[in-house]
Amino acid sequence: MKINFISNYINHHQIPFCDCLYRKLGEDFTFIQTEPMEEERVKMGWAVDARSIPYVHLLYEEPEVCRGLIEDCDLLLAGWMEQEELITGRLGSGKPAIRISERIYREGQWKAVSPRGLAHKYREHIRYRNKPVYLLCAGAYVASDFSLIHAYPGKRFRFGYFPETRHYDGKGPEERKAEDGPVQIVWAGRMMPLKHPEFVVRLAEDLREKGLDYRIHFIGSGELEDQLKGEIEQKGLSDRVILYGFLEPGEVRKKMEESHIHLFTSNHLEGWGAVVNEAMNSGCAVVANSEPGAVPYLIENRVNGMIYREGSYEQFREAVVYLMEHEEERRQMGRRAYDTICSLWNAENAAAQCLRFYDNWQKGRVEPPAEGPFSIAPVIWPGRRSV
Repeated sequence: MKINFISNYINHHQIPFCDCLYRKLGEDFTFIQTEPMEEERVKMGWAVDARSIPYVHLLYEEPEVCRGLIEDCDLLLAGWMEQEELITGRLGSGKPAIRISERIYREGQWKAVSPRGLAHKYREHIRYRNKPVYLLCAGAYVASDFSLIHAYPGKRFRFGYFPETRHYDGKGPEERKAEDGPVQIVWAGRMMPLKHPEFVVRLAEDLREKGLDYRIHFIGSGELEDQLKGEIEQKGLSDRVILYGFLEPGEVRKKMEESHIHLFTSNHLEGWGAVVNEAMNSGCAVVANSEPGAVPYLIENRVNGMIYREGSYEQFREAVVYLMEHEEERRQMGRRAYDTICSLWNAENAAAQCLRFYDNWQKGRVEPPAEGPFSIAPVIWPGRRSV
């Protein structure tokens, strides 16, 4: 079996999945990077030395080799790229292919009625509805976007991003969390409007007024950093909210491992949110907004985390206070979060399900698992429940 994954560039969220396929298939797995990573992503710490990865081929350095890999593979995995014409012939060939996509109407589903936009979506997606071309939905609201244009009916499956999964001995990551003293809370990300880091400062004030004992580890940099730093100092919160600026990924994971609660406040413009995977894998009880793509797939409310609806600060605050006041439930949610990542939402399982998909397709059937990667993606409308 030969599998080729083509996308604009390989990044640290894709590498664990690709590494798993490479371990299983060896040289029969390849990844085509169609362009160098943008400088903005590099500055965000996403830089990857693609040339050092044995299965990666660079389209802009060996175009003919890459075209051959696309045509010759048994299964094509196609992420986002500018050069759609590279895969047009392969998608229409009758050989199986799987598109991997985040939301196409993230800024508003009203865009689905645009005639110009529909013509573009027809060329990329709709015309393959009777071909063996499937869709992996990298986010819970992706299926609803594609249902609006009647693309991939009955062929949409759950997917996502799969950062490194860590396995811990003994009690798992719980052993790294202090049993006494302040409740340790962490927020990590770019300090920009779509991630709503201002919730952290409001929360710190409210928790202080309630007399609760806590420390918030506030990690990240960005356009709102100076403003938030000023507010923290002006409100006298510097002893309770610790600002770190940018930290390397390994240092972020260490803070997660030491924290009891993780705050995920991004809005609907966050296509996935791999920081949720990492926090759950670190045994945190995650308090998450319902809008980002990872949340409905990874978190079951009050089972392995807490979900607040559509950016409501009041619901967010109530969820954090509840976890602080109910220590045993907080611990149980953290344990279940860890189990969710280790047993289901991880790169190893995603790669195994990918191979299983192709084996079943060869036998003339598609049998999705009941849950996790490659399971049926329900249509979940933004702001509404699944159907």
